[in-house]
Amino acid sequence: MQILHTIDALRAALPGAGRCAFVPTMGNLHEGHLSLVRQARTHGLPVVVSIFVNRLQFAPHEDFDTYPRTLARDADLLRSAGANIVFAPDEAELYPQPQTFKVQPDPALADILEGHFRPGFFTGVCTVVMKLFQCVQPQVAVFGKKDYQQLMVIRQMVRQFALPITVEGADTTRADDGLALSSRNGYLSEAERQQAIALSQALRFIADRVRLDPSSLAQAESEATDELRAKGWAPDYLTVRRRTDLLPPAADDLASPLVVLGAARLGTTRLIDNLEF
Repeated sequence: MQILHTIDALRAALPGAGRCAFVPTMGNLHEGHLSLVRQARTHGLPVVVSIFVNRLQFAPHEDFDTYPRTLARDADLLRSAGANIVFAPDEAELYPQPQTFKVQPDPALADILEGHFRPGFFTGVCTVVMKLFQCVQPQVAVFGKKDYQQLMVIRQMVRQFALPITVEGADTTRADDGLALSSRNGYLSEAERQQAIALSQALRFIADRVRLDPSSLAQAESEATDELRAKGWAPDYLTVRRRTDLLPPAADDLASPLVVLGAARLGTTRLIDNLEF
């Protein structure tokens, strides 16, 4: 496995445009990331994994400076998972001058849910992913479904720019108790980690209620939100949306594929999760 830090070295090492599979990450890897690598390997192509903490998707009050940088450990994990190339540029390499050209995603999708609570987040995500796509030029790119809205935004970007890339979603990897694996889980105290399962339980409660009685959707959302708040969480949203566009379902949509999404802060740690149903 090669660890490369420059775009020139990456391009020299790649077999050619459209002849690799790609997994973009911000590092601090866990089993969820490694499952993406294993899915990428099923295509029989060299697998490139990027590690880059992207300043553009962090708001000034968020954790860019404290986000863990664990390249040596990450490289060991990726080697064992079968990655072929790790692309780990620094900021000066990927942004040699201020990134004034940016990719502005469709506000109808990008300014709701996560985009509402983290303004500019998806502009930063789309800009760095577009730049990484230009560097790697993959045939396939694999993203985790835990970041459900992000996956939809990236798919829409690829379609609208007619990029020759297949974007695959990989199922969320969970701990034994059901907690969605996340790099930010490492911020939780031991007591908070025990409480963290409440978010996925709240999503399951909503999905089960709506399956049994679609008319109870609003009440289920409200009850689950109140229950989380009573347990000491600060919820941003717990909401059922259509899978097609993440808009609230109308009455005649309730038999169509839906997803319940949640974001809430436990102590100082903000967690997200979702459940398709």
